[in-house]
Amino acid sequence: MKTGTVVKLKVNCLGNKPGTIGVCYEEYNLGEPGAGSVIFENGNYDGFSPDEQKDFFDDYRGFDYDVANYQFTNVIKLSRDFDNRIFDKVFKK
Repeated sequence: MKTGTVVKLKVNCLGNKPGTIGVCYEEYNLGEPGAGSVIFENGNYDGFSPDEQKDFFDDYRGFDYDVANYQFTNVIKLSRDFDNRIFDKVFKK
């Protein structure tokens, strides 16, 4: 999963119902490439391995180039950025 990938949940997750949109704000390695951290419409976030992505996400909804340039530093800044509506454009698609 690449930073900027927009996904849709197929199961309940972190207080979000199926159909909720999320966007990958960070990609990382968990012993294998392709893991990514996703923030959802309600501001909750978590990391997902490639196998978890298959279990949790219905499909990939597209790509957001603004988020692709997001520089994740820590979860406190991520929460502030969410509160400052940086991700709103993605969730309104």
